[in-house]
Amino acid sequence: MAEFEAQNAVRIAPYGSWASPITAACAAAAGTRAEWVDFVGEQVWWTELRPGEGGRSALVGWAPDGTVTDLLGAAWSVRSRVIEYGGRPWLALGQEHSSGFVFTHGDDQRVYRSEPGAEPWPLSPAPEVAAGLRYADFARVGDEVWCLRETLLDPAGTEVRRALVALPLDGSAADAPDKVRILGSSHHLMTGPKVSPDGRHVAWIGWNHPDMPWDTTDLMRAEVRSDNTLGPARRVAGGPGVSVGQVEWAPDRPGYLYTLCDPEGWWNLYEIDPQGGSRPLCRRAEEFGEPLWRIGARWFLPADDGRLFVAHGTSDRRLALLHPDGSLVDVASPYTEWAQLATDGRRVAGTAAAPRLRSCVALVDPGLKGSPGPQDFRLEILSGSGPEQTAAGIAEWLPHGRHEVFRNARGEDVHAFVHLPHNPAFAAPAGELPPFLVQAHGGPTTRGQLVLNTEIAYFTSRGIGVVEVQYGGSTGFGRAYRERLRHNWGVVDVQDCAAVARGLVERRLADPERTGIRGGSAGGWTAAASLAAEPSLYRVAGIYYPLLDPEEWRDRGTHDFESRYLESLLGPWPQAAERYARVSPLRRADQVRAPFVIMQGLDDPITPPSQAERYLARLGSAVPHAYLTFEGEQHGFRRAETVEACLHAELSLYGQVFGFEPPGVRRLRLSS
Repeated sequence: MAEFEAQNAVRIAPYGSWASPITAACAAAAGTRAEWVDFVGEQVWWTELRPGEGGRSALVGWAPDGTVTDLLGAAWSVRSRVIEYGGRPWLALGQEHSSGFVFTHGDDQRVYRSEPGAEPWPLSPAPEVAAGLRYADFARVGDEVWCLRETLLDPAGTEVRRALVALPLDGSAADAPDKVRILGSSHHLMTGPKVSPDGRHVAWIGWNHPDMPWDTTDLMRAEVRSDNTLGPARRVAGGPGVSVGQVEWAPDRPGYLYTLCDPEGWWNLYEIDPQGGSRPLCRRAEEFGEPLWRIGARWFLPADDGRLFVAHGTSDRRLALLHPDGSLVDVASPYTEWAQLATDGRRVAGTAAAPRLRSCVALVDPGLKGSPGPQDFRLEILSGSGPEQTAAGIAEWLPHGRHEVFRNARGEDVHAFVHLPHNPAFAAPAGELPPFLVQAHGGPTTRGQLVLNTEIAYFTSRGIGVVEVQYGGSTGFGRAYRERLRHNWGVVDVQDCAAVARGLVERRLADPERTGIRGGSAGGWTAAASLAAEPSLYRVAGIYYPLLDPEEWRDRGTHDFESRYLESLLGPWPQAAERYARVSPLRRADQVRAPFVIMQGLDDPITPPSQAERYLARLGSAVPHAYLTFEGEQHGFRRAETVEACLHAELSLYGQVFGFEPPGVRRLRLSS
């Protein structure tokens, strides 16, 4: 770092060749991610993904004296793999540390109980089926813990049964599977049970194939009988064309529910009375939540006195306090993306991030009863963020990302986050325009975030611009925006990315001869499809764990949760078979002319490596490319060494194609 601090004069060098302190190792280390936040008395606990520890998820606890402790140690990873994308993996059994907690262990997916001074012991039985059992989204009911259980009937996860179950807290079911009580199963896919404060009712969200949870879900409610069995379940919200994404019980109004749903086209908050009547709490043309990719996710929570802590916005998520009269008071803070909310009724904690502040766990205390103003909230950083960022010395090298709106060929708005090249020690020769990478987010039903992203900064600090496109189908801008992609995947996303790329050229922000595209998962699909659809626009691509063959993926080619996703993205089979073939990156592989690199986890159950291998086999013989595979990696890389290797490979490839020599990076060997 000293060599960068010592440079006072700005050096003139071509874009892409700039030296930067933001190394691939720095970007990989920034992958440490806090999730699943909750209060335990005066403490705040969360899970922490640690790439430097092989992708382990540690359960850590913050105490009021400022200490942060790994509560289990290196042998344990607190992670559930329900629906492959995961779910809430732990629950405190009381409001004191001494009460202990339960958690799903990442290695074997069994549920364990932990108490101070004792080694964790299993509560759930070892799976009798070869593929396994998974658990998430826990609630304590007396001497049991209730949760969602997922039973995998085949190793690929294509045949799955789900049920709400009760596990005895004494561990008796660990060796006696018949002691696990089945509470019920209303749908093929479900969240875990939310038990009312008085213990008399339970609520959950369910949906069936071919719907995805952002298309149609049902909010279910059932009585808890005196013997702790469930009575008949009835739907109280949701239904065809309505997506319910979260449900919480009102703490001070027996029988009342709060829910996140979109009957009017935006994920807003509603109150559901005991008879099923619905009342909007705050009508706004913005979202108060996200798509339900992970079981047990929370974007709002009831506070005291009928108020709710919420995260809301379109291209961002601001923290606010929603009052019973519908007024919304934003928390004054430098953070623009809040998630993973938790509350003790008075305070709120969650993950927070901003364009120039690292993600952290933050604690907010409104301080005043009644109606506090924005400045009355007290903010405390519990882990990560500002001080660590300053110590790392990278603040000056971070890009100044901004939200811009472009127009596609249909005259529709396309939102994007533009990150221009930035390095305080370097400038480009006069008249040179920078190379640019179009970044397509995954999902596709999700969104990018305008926050500090050291992976993006790895490129921008070397003189390569990055634009993250919120193509049609992205979330944050209402149902109509995300429905643009319905039956048009591989078309709308590709066209919107191309419109933004050409818009940058028209605004003289990008070199028209040096445009590339990158993306992972669904973003990898868009990148691969774009190489075939836009051969004169894109010169190169970085493709991570992509979906490439929709026909095979549809027919038992992926896990159960997404097994019918393509019916909304491309259309029902076989009626839409021609469309599947027309947009398939695999079928169009022989049209690709630009160099690319594919980076693939060999243990990926969502987009298995067989897709990439068939794609490469259909390539034209003269296309330079590289195929990097990683043992032990699944869908979304968790290990630091994997992330480093991928960024080095991308940068080398971009240098070879765009005509610069990146310093300190081994040359990627290409096949053709």
